[in-house]
Amino acid sequence: MADYIHIFKKVKSATRKLMAADDAVIKETLASLVKITLTEVPFILSENNKDLSLMDIHDPKYDRLKLTEERIKSICGELSQVQNLPSPLDRVLDEKHLSNGLFIKKITVPLGILGVIYEARPNVTFDVFALALKSGNGLILKGGSDADHSNRAIMSLIHRALKENGLPEDAFQLLPPDRLATKALLEAVGYVDVIIPRGSQGLIDFVRQNSKVPVIETGAGIVHTFFDESADLEKGKAIIFNAKTRRPSVCNSLDCLIIHEKRLPDLQELIENLLQHGVKIYADETSFHFLKPHPLIVKANTTHFGTEFLSLQMSIKTVSTLEGALEHISQYSSKHSEAIISEDQKNIAYFLKSVDAAAVYANASTAFTDGNQFGLGAEIGISTQKLHARGPMALNELTSYKWVIKGDGQIRN
Repeated sequence: MADYIHIFKKVKSATRKLMAADDAVIKETLASLVKITLTEVPFILSENNKDLSLMDIHDPKYDRLKLTEERIKSICGELSQVQNLPSPLDRVLDEKHLSNGLFIKKITVPLGILGVIYEARPNVTFDVFALALKSGNGLILKGGSDADHSNRAIMSLIHRALKENGLPEDAFQLLPPDRLATKALLEAVGYVDVIIPRGSQGLIDFVRQNSKVPVIETGAGIVHTFFDESADLEKGKAIIFNAKTRRPSVCNSLDCLIIHEKRLPDLQELIENLLQHGVKIYADETSFHFLKPHPLIVKANTTHFGTEFLSLQMSIKTVSTLEGALEHISQYSSKHSEAIISEDQKNIAYFLKSVDAAAVYANASTAFTDGNQFGLGAEIGISTQKLHARGPMALNELTSYKWVIKGDGQIRN
C-alpha cells in the first residue's frame, strides 16, 4: 500500500499547482491532445487490438472496449467541445455586503481529486481527463484489466500533451488494473475527495459498499419505454428501435417495453424491425399470445424485469393503465432514463411529473441521455443519485464552491 500512498501524495501535490493554471493553457493542452491523438491513431488501435484479442467477441463489453478510427475522431470532437466550453471555475454564485461591512462572495471551485473506477471503456480515459483538467481537478484512474493496453496508450498521450504545455503530469495518474489498487483507492481518505464508479451494477455496488471515500454513483441503466394507449405507431417503431439497437451495450439503451393492453394488436408491427435486427424478446404471458411464433420470442420470467441487458435483448410488460406502467417503472427502474410514447398531453404531463429518474422523455429515444447530446461536452458518467449531481455529470458537476469573505478589521462580538 505504501507505493500507492506515494502516488496519491504526488497527485495531491501536483493538483495544487494545477489549480493555478490559466484556462488558456488548459485549452491549448486539450488542443494538443487532439492533435497527438489523431496522429497516433494506428498506435491506439494497435494497443486496443491487444485488449480485444483477449475478449470474447460475443461479450457485451466487447463493443464498449472496441475503438475504431471513427470512434477516435468522435472522441477528439468531444475533446474539442470541452476545450471550447467556458471555464466552470471562479463563477460567482452569490455575493452580498453585510451591515457590518463584510463582503461575502460564493464562488465555484474544483472538487479536488477525483478517483474514477471503470471497466472496459477506454473512451472514459479521454473523457474524464478532459473534464478533470478543464475543471481544475486532479485525477486518479483505475481501469479494468480488459482495457489496460488501451488505457495505458491513451494515458501516455495525455502525459505528452501535459508536458508540452507545462502542466503537472503527476496530477493525472492511471493505477495498475489489480485489486490492491482498487482497495488503496477506495481507502484513500485525505488524498481523494470523491470516487466515481463507471460500469456495471456489480461494480457500483462494490464501490459503494467498500469505499471510505464519498461516492457518486453513475452508470447502471434499467431503462423502460411506455407505449401508451394513444401512442403513434410510426413514432413508436422508430423510437423503440433506436433506443434498443443504436448501441445496445450502453447504459441508456432500452431494456423493457411497457405496452398498454389496448395496443397489443399493434405489438407485432411495433417490434418487427427489432426481430429483423436480431433482438431477442422476452414477452410476458399476455403479450406473448399477440405475437407470431419466432425463434427470438420466448416467454418472460421474473428475472427478465429489472435487468440491464447491455445486449440485443428486451422484455415486454403489458399494463392496463398509465398507473400500471408507473408502478412497474417504480419497482424496477434504476432511475437512469425512462420514456413515454403518447399523444395524450395529460398522460405525458403526469408521466413526466411522476417518474423518479435522472432523465425523463416524452416521444423521444432514451439514447439521448448523454452529456454530449445535452450540449455539455463529454461526461464523466450519468449520476443516478440525488445528492450533489443528477444526470449527465459534466463540467459544472465537477465543481463545489467556497465562501470568500473580505473585511477591514471586523471582529465578532
